[in-house]
Amino acid sequence: MTIDRPKLSRRTLLGAALATAVLPRAARSQQGRDPASQEPTDMRIRMIFNGRTMTATLYGNPSARDFFSMLPLDLTIDDYAHNEKIAYLPRKLTEEGSGPFANERPYDLCYFMPWGNLAMFYDEYRHPGLIRLGRFDEGEEALHISGKLPLRIERI
Repeated sequence: MTIDRPKLSRRTLLGAALATAVLPRAARSQQGRDPASQEPTDMRIRMIFNGRTMTATLYGNPSARDFFSMLPLDLTIDDYAHNEKIAYLPRKLTEEGSGPFANERPYDLCYFMPWGNLAMFYDEYRHPGLIRLGRFDEGEEALHISGKLPLRIERI
């Protein structure tokens, strides 16, 4: 018994060759656009409360860009648990920047998805509901001051 197979045309072979060459390159270019990017950007912010100033550099993810677009903001910063300060945003941020991340460290600036608040850590932490927005550059010792205080956040 003989099986008749259709002959491949030059057009089909050329299309297959192009697809083989182009698809891996397209996949590599998407890797640089990781929605949970932890790469620093030129988006810098200043946070002022209790006469102290902290600065932070935001990361290149959609949630961080959404947060940056809301600035300036006047909020209230308050203690939470034993390792962080929180501030509630006027609206929830996009969650496109969500994704697992490791290497959690004190002085990370995060967004807590379930409650829609900023989480500013000054001690060790680990929680799956967070999107890391950036990292404090200087003045982060102000996070150790306890109390509920007015907070101003603005672009630098």
